[in-house]
Amino acid sequence: MRQDHLDDFFTFLRFPSISTDDAYSEKLGECAHWLVEKLTRIGLEAQLVSTPGHPVVWAKNKHQPGRKTVMLYGHYDVQPPDPLDLWDSPPFDPVLKNGFVFARGATDNKGQVLAHILGIEETMAEKGDLPVNLHLIVEGEEEIGSGNLPGFLKENRDSLGCDVAVVSDTGMIARGVPTLSYGLRGVTALEIKISGAKMDLHSGVFGGAVANPVTALAQLLASLHDKNGRVAIDDFYDKVKPLEEWEREAWRKLPIDGDKEILAETGAPGLFGEQGFSTLERLWARPTAEINGIGGGYQGKGTKTVIASHAMAKITFRLVPNQDGDEILKLAHKHLEKHLPPGVRMEITDGHSGPWYLTDPHSSFGEAAQHALKEAFGKAPALIREGGSIPIVSQFRDILGVETLLLGLALPDCRAHSPNENFPVENLEAGVKMNKAILQGLAS
Repeated sequence: MRQDHLDDFFTFLRFPSISTDDAYSEKLGECAHWLVEKLTRIGLEAQLVSTPGHPVVWAKNKHQPGRKTVMLYGHYDVQPPDPLDLWDSPPFDPVLKNGFVFARGATDNKGQVLAHILGIEETMAEKGDLPVNLHLIVEGEEEIGSGNLPGFLKENRDSLGCDVAVVSDTGMIARGVPTLSYGLRGVTALEIKISGAKMDLHSGVFGGAVANPVTALAQLLASLHDKNGRVAIDDFYDKVKPLEEWEREAWRKLPIDGDKEILAETGAPGLFGEQGFSTLERLWARPTAEINGIGGGYQGKGTKTVIASHAMAKITFRLVPNQDGDEILKLAHKHLEKHLPPGVRMEITDGHSGPWYLTDPHSSFGEAAQHALKEAFGKAPALIREGGSIPIVSQFRDILGVETLLLGLALPDCRAHSPNENFPVENLEAGVKMNKAILQGLAS
């Protein structure tokens, strides 16, 4: 690894660019300014674009007619480092240990986006230009939902016209195994509040005469699934796009044991999910209903004999092609109202939503991505979908009309969002090679 590239990585990581905490706004600005200066030095036209929140870094080369136009996207903001006592070294004082750089943001997303920047730098130094017209967009609000990026895209839609987007903010299925992610699950959310009496009641005086909201909530939540792990909401699966046979075959041949890997990573005593599908199929291509939070009644030490006046739960649904978030929420409302036990009232508040994404990995752009990954890592890439959501990918499609290639460099044990986040130097090097290869491949 070139020492100056490693120095840039360390400098980038030292900025505590925590987007969720206004106390760090100045540091986010400093990080964005550093990016602009870096991108200008390597020969791009770079600028800061103000938003109602944190600024967007926008850089490009001199565009020439007749060339393909590529958008590269990443983000410079990071998650808070808490809990600090679980870090082996200070989160914003990067450390190189056994080939891995440890720091907050090392994988998500500074290492991945910097690999592209360094690839651009090397190409500009060697050839004086890139083989494509480039837009490089690095935002500062991804970790808080990219609330202002759609506005930026819409305001600059004509100027940002491109043929395809490239994002490295996803993962590899295993170390040394290049990975092209061609699909993501969507998400939609709601919160339930179950109310009974106007106040907490003595369970001896009123127990057996007044409905218990905590009990009612437990019964209601239990109705969401059958005993085989299938979501029990009527019509929930009606529009689910079945897996292609080539996908099931390709995933069966992946060089990992999905069950073993998940058990090892999570420490769970066993696996459970919708019957009839493998673990990877359930993770990547099947919808879910998950209870993410629940509360009600006395939570302190010892016993308090009360019937709580209310209870609450937070629920999210992971969506797959061709499910619609608004439609799923309507079905969920109908189910919850149908199964609400007597003697209580229910309030439902809908939450955030993000659509699923699916593109063709065998398109001309997909083939270029596969070739670039093979050139960078020396072996054919794994073709997978992922269980998480990246809403901006669907916004690129809806606002700019382009597909996105997800070329992840994160390892399964990178500890993104957790203490001791890390990124391997070998992936930084491979990412530089991948950038050169993908821009060249997309040029033809």
